[in-house]
Amino acid sequence: MRTLTSWFNIQRIRSNALQDEVLVVGGGVAGCAASIALARRGRRVTLVEREPTPRHKVCGEFLSGEALDDLRALGINVTSLGAVPIEYVRLAAARRAAEAPLPFPAASLTRKALDTSLIAEAVAAGVRVKCGRSVQSLSRTTGSWQATLDDGSVHEAPTVFLATGKHDLRGHTRPKDPHRWVAFKMYYRLSAAQIADLGEASELTLYSGGYGGIQPVEGGIANFCCVVQQRYFARSALRWENLIANMQQDCPHLAMRLADAEPLLVKPITVTHIPYGYIRRTTEDGLYCIGDQAAVIPSFTGDGISIALHTARSAAAAYLAAEPAPVFQPKLRSAMLPQMRLAEIAANGLSNALARAVLPFCLRIWPGAMRVTARLTRVTQPAAVASQVISS
Repeated sequence: MRTLTSWFNIQRIRSNALQDEVLVVGGGVAGCAASIALARRGRRVTLVEREPTPRHKVCGEFLSGEALDDLRALGINVTSLGAVPIEYVRLAAARRAAEAPLPFPAASLTRKALDTSLIAEAVAAGVRVKCGRSVQSLSRTTGSWQATLDDGSVHEAPTVFLATGKHDLRGHTRPKDPHRWVAFKMYYRLSAAQIADLGEASELTLYSGGYGGIQPVEGGIANFCCVVQQRYFARSALRWENLIANMQQDCPHLAMRLADAEPLLVKPITVTHIPYGYIRRTTEDGLYCIGDQAAVIPSFTGDGISIALHTARSAAAAYLAAEPAPVFQPKLRSAMLPQMRLAEIAANGLSNALARAVLPFCLRIWPGAMRVTARLTRVTQPAAVASQVISS
């Protein structure tokens, strides 16, 4: 009996010695970026992702200059993955369109390709990745967090990085979206003439109750991602076919772009209740909130992936510097607030009928306004700092 008891004690000690230092919940861009940064600094990290394999997600798939810097620091070569260079931003409403060169390098890459590469990089960095498992509950105990997975297993760690994207974890929900935004994503194979006309541009289209973006991605196809307030979707009898028809009626430029286009998904990917403009104010001890769990910027800025990477890098740096999560989170909010508020004001303006009518005309006179807006809504960080935090 004494020998058996000693054996159990040894196993318990070994189990405690191998306990995770950090548990990352969510294996998207933010979760992978944080786990890679921490593992490279010698931390024992487990990442839990509910999807068994990377998949297409509702995302504009725009990679800004800041996002490209962060991805390079993570060891991700987007060019080798087939990313398409994006040189211009184009705004289209009704039959009018105006464009301007982007003030920074940019690219476009499907989330499926990007997430696949990030997961592989996390594994290579030594992260223990558990895919196809979802966290059912996350609770704080004395000095530690306990996550119960859908298979009944329990993971314990003193620190958790919450990176569940637009999906809230039970017990850790964000305020409800007052506008009840609904987002859709569809891939199209455009006609040869429209692919040539779209060129290397990220094209923003305006219509009643929302806006959408269309841009080329790898494989010679185009990503169309759009958001609309639910009351406008209800006017389309809650049917995608009616909604896309109404969008094209509101914006003939979009109708031209999609003429003879072949939809490549059986139905669009959808997500609802997106709390645009949300920025987390506080958090609990040992819980760093990153990505959309930290801030949800309006989609038209194309800065969602950049914010995911920025918040992941910032949180990893704070953790490594022993900065408590309740100190880090409000500091992150203060740093991001100006860009977030400007983006929210601009997004609300795009939903205005008068704005849809006059914006393209105004921007033809002053296309630099698009470049200014693009710059002011970036969440920036010097590339050297990003490389130091992630690559060390």
